[in-house]
Amino acid sequence: MTPISSPNAPLARQTMAYVLAGGRGSRLMELTAKRAKPAVFFGGKSRIIDFCLSNALNSGIRRIAVATQYKAHSLIRHLNRGWTFLRSERNESLDILPASQRVAEDRWYLGTADAVTQNIDIIESYDPKYLVVLAGDHVYKMDYEAMLYQHVDQQADVTVGCIEVPRLEASGFGVMHVDENDRIVAFVEKPKDPPAMPGKPDHALASMGIYVFETRFLIDQLRRDAVDPHSGHDFGKDLIPYLVKHGKAVAHPFSRSCVRSADEQAPYWRDVGTVDSYWAANIDLTEVIPDLNLYDRQWPIWTYAEITPPAKFVHDVDERRGQALASLVSGGCIISGAMLRRSLLFTGVHVHSWAHVENAVVLPYVEIGRKVRLSNVVIDRGVQIPEGLVVGEDPELDAQRFRRTEGGVTLITQPMIDQLAVAGSPLDLVS
Repeated sequence: MTPISSPNAPLARQTMAYVLAGGRGSRLMELTAKRAKPAVFFGGKSRIIDFCLSNALNSGIRRIAVATQYKAHSLIRHLNRGWTFLRSERNESLDILPASQRVAEDRWYLGTADAVTQNIDIIESYDPKYLVVLAGDHVYKMDYEAMLYQHVDQQADVTVGCIEVPRLEASGFGVMHVDENDRIVAFVEKPKDPPAMPGKPDHALASMGIYVFETRFLIDQLRRDAVDPHSGHDFGKDLIPYLVKHGKAVAHPFSRSCVRSADEQAPYWRDVGTVDSYWAANIDLTEVIPDLNLYDRQWPIWTYAEITPPAKFVHDVDERRGQALASLVSGGCIISGAMLRRSLLFTGVHVHSWAHVENAVVLPYVEIGRKVRLSNVVIDRGVQIPEGLVVGEDPELDAQRFRRTEGGVTLITQPMIDQLAVAGSPLDLVS
């Protein structure tokens, strides 16, 4: 196959983006019961994976591979519907690489590094000079070419994207120490007591799960790691610590390549890996000037967009007026004599008369019945909320019937609604 581009082309055109999108996302509870975390809906129109894919495309990278594993159908369907505009005749491609026992009949992807190792032949067929390895489950805007240039300029073996996080929140990340030249001198994966940054005792430098390699070097390292019986074949646990010790590993601060419009004051990166963080990141978008600007036409977030009619607001009489305040309402929604406040509605949601919905993240094609009162909720796709249901006013009752988080957010799915009817549980209906 023709190499990605000539040696004199921009670095992004000599690069393949390899997205690791096989994670279970178990902390999102029932939101990942039918879909992988990268396929979870976000922001009214998108899926989480659209952010790293859009970053790659906007950075000039036109070869993309996506490795999938757990509950991959929803993700693969989304990629097939929304990302097939990449064309091979223009030296562009999107390869979807499910775990398919290509190495052995009893072997799926054993770790993040193994998810690349098992597809070395596909990578080699495109002959990219550089490989950007990406986690497919974070929300952010980033120009990967800036990271590529740092990697080349510093002649690194691996460059690791990193971000400052509060030290007490860093135990879920790979945490690193760096010297004055950004060289990583120590790297520990998910420490119970994260080490602090020099001069910043309350912060730690955390890996974003973004790595840049020269492709040939990475392939050699993957093959070395593949035959190591003591390795877990994972980038964060095995490959990166090895290169910190035996090679040149360099940190790339996110602040150098984050993409911000005029209204975005600080670098924005979110791991929406819990129901609470997922709810908060979506609700934050309803602010007058949110931390994440989805309206930036210079750095669009590409996705699969359904053809839908405009959102519709009907009825205009006292106590039955279709309206939304400080809310995002997607195409195909009908707000019929109901009140929305500080909520985000995905495609095709129908809210019926006299309903009151506040601080709600409502996924596509949900039907909210008459006289319903909902607050601080996440509602999964396609749920039918029965007439008169009240959620968000009695924490103990909510916890008995649904999934209520420590942060006070209630997750509602259709099986939970169905179980209420089966068990004869009180719906706490209004009169």
